[in-house]
Amino acid sequence: MRVKKEDKEKERSAHLEKERLRRSYRPAQVRILFVGESPPASGRFFYQADSGLYRAIRKTFRAAFPALPEDDFLHSFQNLGCYLVDLCGKPVDDLTPEKRKQACHDGEVRLARTLKELQPRIVITVLRSISANVRRAQANANWKGLLVVLPYPGRWKEHRLAFEGALKPILRNELPDVEWRKK
Repeated sequence: MRVKKEDKEKERSAHLEKERLRRSYRPAQVRILFVGESPPASGRFFYQADSGLYRAIRKTFRAAFPALPEDDFLHSFQNLGCYLVDLCGKPVDDLTPEKRKQACHDGEVRLARTLKELQPRIVITVLRSISANVRRAQANANWKGLLVVLPYPGRWKEHRLAFEGALKPILRNELPDVEWRKK
C-alpha cells in the first residue's frame, strides 16, 4: 500500500510541475487558444518541447513564418499570444474508451472556466474527437469567437498535411505583424 501512495504522490507532483511549466508560458493576452485532449500518458508534454504535438505545431509555425527564430519556440509561441491547454488535466490515452469519454465530459467545466478567463479570439481544437466537448464548453462559457477543429497531426501523413494546411493561413491572417514576419 505504501508504494502505491508514494507513486500517487510522485504522479501528483509531476502533474503540478507540468501545470506550473504551462502557466509560465501563458501570454498576457491570449489570441489563439489551442486545445488538446490531455497530456500524454508517456510523460511527454508540449511545454517540455518533447511531444509530437509540439513538433507539429512548431513545424507549422515555421512554415507560416520562415523567419521565426529557431531557438526557444515556446517563447515565440507565447509572444505571439498563443497558448495550449488540455481538455482533461490528466492523461486519458491509457484509459478505457468509457472512462476516456467521461474524463473528456468532466473536462468541459474546466475548459469553460478557461475560456471565460482568457477570452481568446480563436480556439483551435487539435483533435477532432473532442470537438463536441469543446463546443459544449464554449456554449457554457458564452464564448463567441472562431472555433477551428483540426485533425491530430500525429500518426497519419494525411492528418499532418491537413493540420498544417488549415493552420498556416490562420496563423498568417490572425497573428500580429511582428518584426521577424517581415521579409
